Amino acid sequence: MSSDAFLDKLSRARSASRSLATATTAQKNVALAAIADAIEGAIPQIVAANELDLARGREQQIGDGLLDRLLLDEARLIGLANSVRDVMGIPDPVGEIVRGSTLANGVQLTQVRVPFGVVGAIYEARPNVTVDIAALALKSGNGAVLRGGSAAENSNRVLVELIQRAISSTDLNGDVVQTIDEFGREGAARLMRARGYIDVLIPRGSAGLISTVVQESTVPVIETGSGLVHVYVDASADDQKALEIVKNSKTHRPSVCNAAETLLVHRDAADRLLPKLATVLLDENVSLYGDDKSRALASGLSEANEEVWSTEHHALEMGVKIVESLDEALEHIERYSTRHTESIVTENYENAQRFLAEVDSAVVMVNASTRFTDGGEFGFGAEVGISTQKLHARGPMGLPELTSTKWLVRGSGQIR
Repeated sequence: MSSDAFLDKLSRARSASRSLATATTAQKNVALAAIADAIEGAIPQIVAANELDLARGREQQIGDGLLDRLLLDEARLIGLANSVRDVMGIPDPVGEIVRGSTLANGVQLTQVRVPFGVVGAIYEARPNVTVDIAALALKSGNGAVLRGGSAAENSNRVLVELIQRAISSTDLNGDVVQTIDEFGREGAARLMRARGYIDVLIPRGSAGLISTVVQESTVPVIETGSGLVHVYVDASADDQKALEIVKNSKTHRPSVCNAAETLLVHRDAADRLLPKLATVLLDENVSLYGDDKSRALASGLSEANEEVWSTEHHALEMGVKIVESLDEALEHIERYSTRHTESIVTENYENAQRFLAEVDSAVVMVNASTRFTDGGEFGFGAEVGISTQKLHARGPMGLPELTSTKWLVRGSGQIR
């Protein structure tokens, strides 16, 4: 397709976003309800399109992890529709007063939340992201330009068409959501350079994709990092809590970024707990790779190498290491963590507080499964992604994270 067609899509999204920025909360909620109803009303059509993507994925052997992320069945689609309805119930951040004051001369200052304008997203094999970002962008007053990747091309095409028609059936302009999938990789590259059309770009996917966007984009990027997630079982850990938290963190849905990839166990807990932990994980078909100490205590572990500690498996695979102290656990996490989510299982208050204070990740947990790092679980309805950077947004990003601020200054003739 011609470059004019590409820019036309971006221009339409930008034009529509200007009118969306002044839409009322009620108008945006009506459009969100229409999107949710449209998804539920077209489940057979979406599933059929998704089957084409799954068939191609299997043929190309993209792996079980990506196939799981790619899958849209009836249950997941109903969940997506409900997450859109959840967004309806979340307070609209646009116009929220952040702070304000009145100067000595009577000039009134008010800082308020405003939409970014147009949010671009580049992601792969995640058709649910199409719905999540469209819904969150709409509620926060932003346009959305989506590049969902070839793996989910059929699913994304049907979803975007449904979303555009649903929005257009209300008072709002359906052009506010656009897809550039038909432009392929060239379209993704151009989106990264579309300053003036795109206000912020959010990548979601593999470490390679995220790195490419961060390094090559001239559009400001909110980096959503990969999830090399650790669970540390402290010496004082409650056995039952440890077993349940480790099992859930690894096996609940191993293909996603908040699934645990490395298990660290304090030496004073290892004798009593590691054989039980290994049994629980092996019974769930998890392949375990252990250091020398852990393999001496528990059977069924293969030998770990350096690559194990630095790999986000997206599968039923996990590294296991015995550490001599909390300090060693913190050092391991500092070296290998991608700053996503880390959890400690402990009954020692001081160790819990140290872990919370010293681990430099977007989400740090005590006695909880890492699977809770999620916009829906945090009460955001959905999420744009989980930011692992430190500027603007960090952790699961919901509606407020899709806004900026501006200052409103009201005077009565004052001069400086």
